[in-house]
Amino acid sequence: MRVAYILKRYPRLSETFIVSELLAHQAAGLEVDIFALRRPTERQRQPEASEVHYPVTYLEGSGPSLTVGRPIESREHRQARDIARMVQTRRITHLHAHFGTSATTVARLVSRMTGIPYSFTAHAKDIYHESVDHTDLIAKISGANQVVTVSDYNVRYLTHLAPASAGLIVRIYNGLDLTAIPRASMHRTPRTILAVGRLVEKKGFTDLIDACVMLAAQQVTFRCEIIGTGPLESALHQQIATHGLENHIRLLGARPRPFVLEQMRRASTFVAPCVVAGSGDRDGLPTVLLEAMAMGVPCISTRVTGIPEIVRHEHTGLLVSPGDVRALAESITAVFRQPAGASRRARSARELIESEFDLAYNGARLRDVFHASSCLTSTAEVA
Repeated sequence: MRVAYILKRYPRLSETFIVSELLAHQAAGLEVDIFALRRPTERQRQPEASEVHYPVTYLEGSGPSLTVGRPIESREHRQARDIARMVQTRRITHLHAHFGTSATTVARLVSRMTGIPYSFTAHAKDIYHESVDHTDLIAKISGANQVVTVSDYNVRYLTHLAPASAGLIVRIYNGLDLTAIPRASMHRTPRTILAVGRLVEKKGFTDLIDACVMLAAQQVTFRCEIIGTGPLESALHQQIATHGLENHIRLLGARPRPFVLEQMRRASTFVAPCVVAGSGDRDGLPTVLLEAMAMGVPCISTRVTGIPEIVRHEHTGLLVSPGDVRALAESITAVFRQPAGASRRARSARELIESEFDLAYNGARLRDVFHASSCLTSTAEVA
């Protein structure tokens, strides 16, 4: 079995789950070739990416091409033709893409050109954003050998969208290497709030800052750190300055994963105040939230997409409705003032992550998807 991973960019700082997935396959001895449609643009990379030893092929060129006497060929078609030649030479048996956008477009085209089956993992923006072409997405689902997605919520949504393909859609949670994520010590910095993510609407950081305004008005002692960068950075700085909270809230910018994990280890609570953006975009199941739960940090989040599957109110964390700033502030205060209950929920969260999000187990489930396709390919070749 040899698998081609088709990705829009590789590696990306925000896509730690892809690097972890590849490392799990590598440890299991799976042969993988990575095809990236574009080169990464970020200066920072997660250190774990250097541990992935699979060959990476970058597809060069931009824009459509025109051959005399032939119609304009899109970039995706040209990239698919290039990949098709290489996967046949390398005896690839299965194609897998992440996100139901351009990477899956190319994987589907390569499959049509070569007869090699494909699957893809659907996440969140690629299925919920207002820009998503549902007709195109349904075609990608129906053409796939199997569709993997990261939450039961997503399974229900995609099944409703493409009922004829219901049997093709499976949930496999993003796995975590729990050996690399030890439990946080009980000696945390008191009353510290940590949030991590791109500074975009769906992350809900505007609500977190408003909740901090309420905490300050109630004279609650706290410190809040937000790690990440994005288009809302200037607006969030202004929001903090408007309320005079520069000494309470810090925007730390993009940081590498080891720094993030160290801040988690010290934090007294991790907050993921996710919302549904005006564009329809929303988080699927934030990896950074899973990591905080794995470390045993008391977590607070919102009832968005698959999050209630893991943050089970009063059992593995605290949940509030998206956009409910008052409830968010009250939950943060509860964690500060009731440390015994917060610690109990954090222990339950670690147990849930151990049972449902183990990287080795979930990686094996994904390889089962690939193997089933490879068997179909082999049978077709014999016939």
